[in-house]
This record gives sequence, structure tokens and C-alpha cells, in this order.
Amino acid sequence: MRATSRDRVNLSDLHSIPGYKAINRAAGKAQQKYGMISDGDRICVGVSGGKDSLTLFCLLNERLRRIPINYRIFACYIDPGFDNGFANDLERFFAENGWELKIEHSNCGVVAHSEENRENPCFLCSRLRRKRLFEVCAELGCNKLALGHHKDDIIESMFISMFYSGEMSLMKPFLPMFGGKVTIIRPLAFADESDIIRFSKHSGFPSFKNPCPSAENSKRSEIKKMLATLYKDNRKVRGNIFRALGNIKKDYLL
Repeated sequence: MRATSRDRVNLSDLHSIPGYKAINRAAGKAQQKYGMISDGDRICVGVSGGKDSLTLFCLLNERLRRIPINYRIFACYIDPGFDNGFANDLERFFAENGWELKIEHSNCGVVAHSEENRENPCFLCSRLRRKRLFEVCAELGCNKLALGHHKDDIIESMFISMFYSGEMSLMKPFLPMFGGKVTIIRPLAFADESDIIRFSKHSGFPSFKNPCPSAENSKRSEIKKMLATLYKDNRKVRGNIFRALGNIKKDYLL
């Protein structure tokens, strides 16, 4: 499936693109709080082709040139194996901007949507793709895996866990795995999705049609619609929910 693209802009001058300054400030806040990136880090960036992961890659690439931390980044796309995929077009976009992209072809999406797994295909697909990304980290000698989840994703993940798993958990911004051999980092954890949307609209990013059959009917999309209604009625709700995720009063839980 060919991507549709907007007018190309200069991605080497991100600060001139609307939304980027707010995203950059949020990333700086995350770095200050968690120390996400250190000298000598080799970071695998999980790229999906969507606005979030492309924004993340651009952010890490741009910050590399001006912050006093020396690290290397490697972009990797796990092709889930659906027909009409966009791996070639995504690779072309990276090449046009002078970037390298490692493409790993898989059947993660196909397996997740098989007859044996009808209940929660998104969970299994995500799990299989994450497993392959960890393997790629090992192959590339990367000690960090950067994912493009933002503030709204983190809020939504908490509700998904509550509604469908009966537990309270979420996407942690900084999560060491395998005894610290690889650490998942989410540099956009404090970034608002609205700023990412604004940035992506003016960035010239290609727009890919997601071939996943669950793209429009996932549990996350249901939660997003519910929260949008709450946010519309009260502008403080979104910020309050996010602050509450780090303000747990254990004495008042079961």
C-alpha cells in the first residue's frame, strides 16, 4: 500500500515546526526525572510508521546533535505480516531523509488474528512484536529500547488494564528488563498527543493506511472515545488522571 505524503519540510530544523518545542520540553522533563539516556547508550527505536514513533525518532535524532550526551540510535520496524503492508514505503521515507531503517518481516499480526486467538489479538500482536524488538536489541548490541508512547497512551493503558485484566498497571516511562540488560524508555511519556498531532501535520510525515483488521475496533480505541467524552466535559480531568498515576495512596486500596 503506497503511502500518501504531505509537502516535504526540512526535518533538520524541527524547532520551526509547530508542536515540536512543547514535545522537546516534555522529553527534557522525562530525561531529567528518569535519566533515560546516558553516555554510550545504544538505543533501538521501535518504529511503527505512525505519528508517535516517527516523532520519537526525529526527536532523538535532533537532540543527539545538541545535548551533552553521546548515544547512538537504530530504527527498527517489525512488519506484522498483513497483506498491503507499507514496509517499502516506510523504508523509502527513511532513505529520503538520510536515515537507515532495519525491517524485520514477521507473522505477528497474522498469528494474533488467527482462529486460535480471537479474544485479544492486539495484546498478542504487541507481545510478539516486542519480543522480536528485544531480539533485535541483542543483535545490535542495544541496551535501550525506545518506544513512542505518550501521556495519553499511558492513561489509556491504565484503564485497559482495569477494565480487561482486573488490575491497575500502566506503561512505565523507564523500565529495566532482563536484569537490566535492556531498558524500555518512553521519552514522550510527558508529551501531549495533541502536540504530537500538531507536529506530525506540519512535518511532512507520510500517512500510511494501517492494514491491521483491528485498527478501528481495538480496546484502546474504545477507551479513547470514553476518555474524550470526559475531557470534553471537564478540561482538568486528563491532567488529574495523569497526576493520580504517580500519587497512589496505598492505605486506601483493597
